[in-house]
Amino acid sequence: MQRQTWSNTLTYILTVAGATIGFGATWRFPYLVGENGGGAYVLVFCIAMICIGIPVILVENVIGRRAMKNSVDAFKGKWQGVGYMGLLGSFGIMAYYMVLGGYVLVYIFGLLFGNFDLSSPVSKEYTNSFYTQNIEHNALFVGIFTSIFVIINWIILKKGIIDGIEKSVKFLMPMLFLCLIIVVMRNITLDGAIEGVKFYLNPNFKKITPKLFIDVLGQVFFALSLGFGVMITLSSHLNKKENLIKTATYTGILNTVIAVMAGFMIFPALFSAGLEPDKGPSLVFETLPIAFSHIHFGGLICALFFMLLLIAALTTSLPIYQVIISVLEEKFKLSKNLAINLTLGTIFILGNLPCILTYGPLRDVTLIRGKNIFDSFDFISGNILFVLTAFLCCIYVGWILKKDAIKELSNNGKIKSIWINIWYHYVKFVVPIIILVIFYFGIF
Repeated sequence: MQRQTWSNTLTYILTVAGATIGFGATWRFPYLVGENGGGAYVLVFCIAMICIGIPVILVENVIGRRAMKNSVDAFKGKWQGVGYMGLLGSFGIMAYYMVLGGYVLVYIFGLLFGNFDLSSPVSKEYTNSFYTQNIEHNALFVGIFTSIFVIINWIILKKGIIDGIEKSVKFLMPMLFLCLIIVVMRNITLDGAIEGVKFYLNPNFKKITPKLFIDVLGQVFFALSLGFGVMITLSSHLNKKENLIKTATYTGILNTVIAVMAGFMIFPALFSAGLEPDKGPSLVFETLPIAFSHIHFGGLICALFFMLLLIAALTTSLPIYQVIISVLEEKFKLSKNLAINLTLGTIFILGNLPCILTYGPLRDVTLIRGKNIFDSFDFISGNILFVLTAFLCCIYVGWILKKDAIKELSNNGKIKSIWINIWYHYVKFVVPIIILVIFYFGIF
């Protein structure tokens, strides 16, 4: 059967953008900015996206479109182990990612039905109490909403990568941009918002430390879904006539713009309410609602913000699920329905449930370096599997595919550009060293 391809370039770019604009841009990026002193982090992130992000997107695009197969069969012989490593990473991120989606649904439910009232200014104790009662000590509640989020994904995935994911993204991405623009426009007009903008955009070069570089480079991989097999899977459905350089550049730029805009949703509101920006992972769930409570129609704006987070999470979770589903369908010849049910069911039982119970009966269980189950999944996938997979992809393109990689990127010589040879030698010699440095500091 002939492999389905994307209906047009814009749809592919939107789908890839959706796959990369998830919690990485809307949850992880803002709290890392806050922890690393604001503008300095943003500046280094933008540079790293150009110097590391886009070249590695091209690596995975070349592997995927050249083979036009799933993320395992895209590699030759023994190198298929790299594809399996990406599958393990995808499992690891989906184990806790879907639970974060459940958290967001808990907040949307609370805002819409009055359990979480932001109609008047609230205190840190109020938001902390809601988080503790409804998430940290309510595994049943989180489990119910995580299941709802999984079911939404299941319904869309049943329709396939083109009829399901493509058509959903065409609807969801414009919604995401609309929500983003509304919240940003509201927040940058708040009294005192300019201080948040200054913190966010003015780089303090004293804040540039080795930790900042590690956080930035790790975020680039996380934000662009590199090492998951996502880019390989999605680009395997690309037409051979597409210009990979342009699509990769558009993807990197779009992801950077969205991540930067996410900061404009958050920091003006925080500074307007006199709140500290360095609250780590709890920034979005516990600190930001306090800021929204100081705004007219704050409850509605906050609900819109969490709806944006949900859409971003959905456009990311669908392609990551599809990475595993494609392998089960194409390599192991399972039916689409069985592949979908097996993928979502296995991840739910072995991944989602342990993460849900992390804040319940399994709260005292630790795995990696004293981290709980939830954080251990994040550490293993984000700090080990994704980084090693991206490293091996660069080695595969530079040392195994060699001229075939140049041939694929140039569309059999039809695209003439000096950047193609520069890119090839860059990802062959320079990028692997940078990735190994990230890996070393990320682990040790």
